[in-house]
Amino acid sequence: MRELFDEVAGKSMLDPEEMVRRSTRGPQLKRFYSTAGVAETESGFAITLDGKTVRTPSRRALAAPDRSIAEAIAAEWQAQPELINPTTMPLTRLANSVVDAVVERVDAVTDDVARYFESDLLFYRASHPEALVAREAKLWDPVLFWAADTLGAHFILAEGIVHVRQPEPAVAGARAALPSDPWSIAAFHVVTTITGSALLGLALTHGVLDPDQVWAAAHVDEDWNIAQWGIDEEVAARRAAKQVDFAAAARVLKTLGARIG
Repeated sequence: MRELFDEVAGKSMLDPEEMVRRSTRGPQLKRFYSTAGVAETESGFAITLDGKTVRTPSRRALAAPDRSIAEAIAAEWQAQPELINPTTMPLTRLANSVVDAVVERVDAVTDDVARYFESDLLFYRASHPEALVAREAKLWDPVLFWAADTLGAHFILAEGIVHVRQPEPAVAGARAALPSDPWSIAAFHVVTTITGSALLGLALTHGVLDPDQVWAAAHVDEDWNIAQWGIDEEVAARRAAKQVDFAAAARVLKTLGARIG
């Protein structure tokens, strides 16, 4: 079991693309249990297999702070067929990341997320064609206006990919709105790395946009190119894998109410 999820975890316990890529290596573990369940403990809601607590790759008890999240994780284990496939278990992989890599280093994960406020996807706009420019403005501007009005975070926009230094007060204001508990910041990290935007993560966390709106906003340029040129199977598969992890992280943020401060 440890080797299976070590392989999925890869070099970054919070990088969903790396986890999915590495999960395709090596043999899959045969299902060795009959029933997955949940048991309430002092540390939260532990996931069990035939009554025994599941362990993370680092041999720590796999537990969630909320019963509904724990039940969803248990459901992933229960749904496994003869062979266990970690790519179909996004909440389990996120839980492993939280327990093994985030609980003791929340500040480091927060720092990693906050760096996106210095070069966020939403800052860099297309100069043409007009329809794409308008589409970006329609989906991205409301988030920037909200950040300015609600968080006091006034960011600078630019055309193209030339880096623009963002005002320190804007970065600080946005950072102050990040969640602080291990599960929420881990989920936020997944959303941010998948979308390329910590501002979209904030919009999701604070209920400014729903998951479908965030997903659409994160893929404006990609969807534009697909509409023009089509999409190949490999790109579609990668996108589908990302969306599975995104949906799991969004579910955690919604369930926990993204405890801020």
